[in-house]
Amino acid sequence: MLFDVDRIVELLPEMTQAFGETIYMIGIALLVALIIGLPLGIILFVTDKGLFLENKPIKSVLGFVVNVIRSIPFIILMVAITPFTKLIVGNSIGPTAASVALSVAAIPFFARIVETSLREIDKGVIEAAIAVGATPWMIIKDVLLPEAKSSIIQGITLTVISLVAYSAMAGFVGGGGIGDLAIRFGYYRYDNTIMILTVVILLLLVQIFQWIGDKAAKAVDKS
Repeated sequence: MLFDVDRIVELLPEMTQAFGETIYMIGIALLVALIIGLPLGIILFVTDKGLFLENKPIKSVLGFVVNVIRSIPFIILMVAITPFTKLIVGNSIGPTAASVALSVAAIPFFARIVETSLREIDKGVIEAAIAVGATPWMIIKDVLLPEAKSSIIQGITLTVISLVAYSAMAGFVGGGGIGDLAIRFGYYRYDNTIMILTVVILLLLVQIFQWIGDKAAKAVDKS
């Protein structure tokens, strides 16, 4: 039988735990991405040529680091930063350890989205703020972020959806979560029921996050 209901009931505790681990990993990574990636994206924008905090060395160095991290496939990144993960959380397996790699991947990803969102702002609005004597902090707080908040929320949605995919991949290297469940019960034991169910859960997660993100972006969109 391709889809065994009894099998699902039997593994319900494991599935519930895996789902909780996935949400846990995504939550930590998203929080870190917001705390670090948002200001990083702002810095990448305001230090660019022609902007009010133009600084070519900072722009070049940060841009290079962001591009390097983003170019590394997540599985390779997760293995490569194992020493750093052990330093931070004390081990290299489990949801908490996987959240370190997820955070490292999410920071530059979200930072670039923030930078792109800020580039969509009409330069005339920024120039007007400078003309009336606004400080850089005031421009960031009162002009850039309010003008770009809809795009940034859409960027958060995209980041969360990417983290769902990354968290599933983390299961291949002992990261826990839904991906780990799929590997242990679905792949290694040739259990089609679990494989199908994990795919359905991931699809539902993506759809729910996308729906929430779209609603939130429309709610704050001034246009």
